[in-house]
Amino acid sequence: MSWFNHKRNAVLSIDISTAAVKMLELSRIGTRYRVDSYAVAPLPKDAVIDKNIANVDMISEAVKIALKQSGTKLKQATVAVAGSAVMTKIITMDRTLSEDEMEEQIMIEADQYVPYALDEVNFDFEVQGVNENNHEMVDVLLAASRRENVENRVIALANAGLKTNIVDVEAFAMENAFTLLADQFADSIGGQAVGILDIGATMTTLNVLYDGRSIYTRDQGFGGKQLTEEIQRRYGLSYEEAGLSKRHGGLPDSYNADVLEPFKRALVQQIQRSLQFFSSSSANRAIDRIILAGGCASIQGIEQLVEKNLGIPVYVANPFINMTLSSKVRPQALSNDAPALMIACGLALRSFD
Repeated sequence: MSWFNHKRNAVLSIDISTAAVKMLELSRIGTRYRVDSYAVAPLPKDAVIDKNIANVDMISEAVKIALKQSGTKLKQATVAVAGSAVMTKIITMDRTLSEDEMEEQIMIEADQYVPYALDEVNFDFEVQGVNENNHEMVDVLLAASRRENVENRVIALANAGLKTNIVDVEAFAMENAFTLLADQFADSIGGQAVGILDIGATMTTLNVLYDGRSIYTRDQGFGGKQLTEEIQRRYGLSYEEAGLSKRHGGLPDSYNADVLEPFKRALVQQIQRSLQFFSSSSANRAIDRIILAGGCASIQGIEQLVEKNLGIPVYVANPFINMTLSSKVRPQALSNDAPALMIACGLALRSFD
């Protein structure tokens, strides 16, 4: 099994979040991508806890539902583990070494880099380029994760009839998907720090990219689940009914004033707090623009509210703007789900590395 961008055949991307399994299939004709199929299958409340799989069977069942909804024929997949579950480190190695020789040397010296026994982890590495200070050396990105983080995902997909070919890291997948957004800005992002806020069900993850490369990632415990639970409490709905009502409408006229507006204000405060953590840890480097991703990015008017409070440009992520769609894909549904499909999109791009 491989991490990162090793050459593979077409793969089906599977993003396992707290609230749903998101599945995406892309193809490419020339330089243009096409969305061949996608599906979003909700997960039971306790299937994923703090980005860790708590119930493999629940994940497998959701993957089966998504496979049926999408109509895909692909059987090879890529999946990601959370950045918080992965240790990454840049090491320098002799540039004359082959890939096999690098792997052998890393295995010998692993205890210097990985704080676990080798039989407890999965790891991979990728050459980043020539070291700036010594051109006889190359910078190598090493990534390692506890074996159960990887195996739970592989087993869940296998039980649904899929073979996992690539295991990625969510932050790297987000960085990969960002390449599709960069062309949508009117001005250049060169030399700028861009914050991607992935606002999920229980977690808000800030990924900061500088010149298109990840330089900072941080999770914060806040997400759309709090809005769902408030709808549930206020209107006497089950958790599942509240989630569907939030997603598809059908709530009372008082919903905006009573529930949504307080949540939006709390969301802005959480975003401000995330940016303050970044600023304090990065020699007061400022964020030049923000991209909102995740399910909560689809809340109407949220980008204007965040921009008004922060005073910097804010955008809602949509990596599919310049893609064509197959006849199986409904444009409006994809547009609504686009912000929540950033990680899935970054994973799907691995087919073309």
